[in-house]
Amino acid sequence: MTEGTSRMYVHAERAPETADRERAHTVPFTAGAPRSGPLAAGQTNMIRCILRDDPVQINIHDVWPAPDGTSAEAAIDALRALVERHEALRTTFPHRPGELPDEQHVAAEGTFEVTERPHPAGPGEPHRYAESVARNARHGRFRLDRDFPLRLTLLTRDGVVTHVALAASHAAVDGTALAILHDEWHTLVTGTALPAPTALTPLDLAAEETSSAGRRKSEASLRYWERVLRTAPQAMFAEPRLRAGDSRTAQLSLRSARAGRAVRAVALRTGSPAPTVVLAAWCTLAAHRAGQRTCVAAAPTSNRNRSGLARSVTTLSQDALLSLDMSGPTFDAVLRRTWGAALDAYRHSRFDSVQLWETIDSVTRERGSRFARDVVFNDVSSVPATSVGTAESARDDASDELSLTWGPEQELPTRLLTFVHAVEPDLRLSMWADPALFTREEAEEQLTGLVRLLEAAAHADVPLEALTDLTGVRPASRDADWHQVDDCWISRTAVERAVSDAAGRLPAHVAVTDGPAGAAPDGSGSRLVAFVAAAPDDRTPTPHAVHTALMAQVARRSELLAPHHYVIVPNAPHDTTDTAAWHRLPVLTEGNGRHRPM
Repeated sequence: MTEGTSRMYVHAERAPETADRERAHTVPFTAGAPRSGPLAAGQTNMIRCILRDDPVQINIHDVWPAPDGTSAEAAIDALRALVERHEALRTTFPHRPGELPDEQHVAAEGTFEVTERPHPAGPGEPHRYAESVARNARHGRFRLDRDFPLRLTLLTRDGVVTHVALAASHAAVDGTALAILHDEWHTLVTGTALPAPTALTPLDLAAEETSSAGRRKSEASLRYWERVLRTAPQAMFAEPRLRAGDSRTAQLSLRSARAGRAVRAVALRTGSPAPTVVLAAWCTLAAHRAGQRTCVAAAPTSNRNRSGLARSVTTLSQDALLSLDMSGPTFDAVLRRTWGAALDAYRHSRFDSVQLWETIDSVTRERGSRFARDVVFNDVSSVPATSVGTAESARDDASDELSLTWGPEQELPTRLLTFVHAVEPDLRLSMWADPALFTREEAEEQLTGLVRLLEAAAHADVPLEALTDLTGVRPASRDADWHQVDDCWISRTAVERAVSDAAGRLPAHVAVTDGPAGAAPDGSGSRLVAFVAAAPDDRTPTPHAVHTALMAQVARRSELLAPHHYVIVPNAPHDTTDTAAWHRLPVLTEGNGRHRPM
């Protein structure tokens, strides 16, 4: 009988001589009445990803250090209390194979499994081992219609729990929700009662989102997203050095008292909130490194900016899409724009994810581009301090003015991912920079450059033209073959080759032009015009057929943008690099390729 409860948990019995081996506990729970209803938008968004992506990428994990002297019984009782407290941990999603679920079921009773495993003998560092256990648990897809959404392992030494290592289904919780669960588990396991929950449950949130007001908010969000998708850079990191390779990215953590003091000084000098200062500085340096006039960044944690959602245990993983003008000319000018741009993005971070993907597909085809979620910025500084990302770096070390620590690798579908764990008294953040773009030295320069920028801005405004000398971060190098077209960096030669391939290896030429020829809706700026020579057998490709075939390549390569206009001519000129010669040829057919001929 577990102290403090009248219920039992069951474990696989072991003989005394094997008592130091792994044990499996089956833990019963009972809570309320069963419920069911539609999915919330964040659930739909993540389930779409879960059914499509590699489980190692989409599942999440965490490690919870246990207070000294924690018994397995106390740890399990606290876990059971969390399951009974939060409906998301008792929810399944029935669905047919290959189809998205449209309903969620909350169980009133059931069981879940907890594995108890002793630390291996030897001097190994306990937290590092716990991290490896949690990371390994990410392998394998959660079955949405039946599986408990947490894979839980208690790690023990001499019968005392040292850590909880866990992997979680992203359909049930996001990273912030895991931090909330950690905070509550720590409270419970130390014998302190929790107040009654007041945050919205997934079913409550779904009801709110499907109301008339909720649908209007979703529609407004989709309009905002469409505007950004049509006008902003489609890939932040489109550059010659981008190469295929290992997708595993190492964590680099910064802890800096210097940066913390600088953030406070900038906030005092400009009157801006400290988190906004960090966001502005981070965007400034990210855009500088990418050579972009606009910083486009996804901010998934932004949709917890209201009281009913701040401590909600569910997956709210929907992006706020920040589009920040980086034209400067100074850091203060960027900082002044950041608050309004962030607020606009945050207000439009709740949407119907199915409709959003329909919008993305539509805009992708019409713009001829590939939307790449290259840059992700997660400010979790308001999350409970027991979250592992913060707790592990919250050492009392007054000499730690600036430290960089390399951590484990993981597979990520982004180019630059940052978690801000704290902005005061020290700035603490973790960054994952794609090794296809950043060497380890360059990744470190990105963070030390951030500290230098903040320190300079603490005393006076900083001209953006001085960023390279000030921070040591150099913009991406691009030769004359690279152009900014429709606010996207493209390689003209790469587009030309892709057009030829899309036309069945027929001769092709792509010209970068100024003026309205084949222009986008605003009729201004540089545009791409593609010339394609018909085949000798009189087989004449159509703009629609070429564009459709080309889009399959655009979807995989960030240096490509589909031409705004296609011109089909009878044959290629003698000099296939001579744009004027292509223009002098008779035209068989032309068009933008976006619309199927009637």
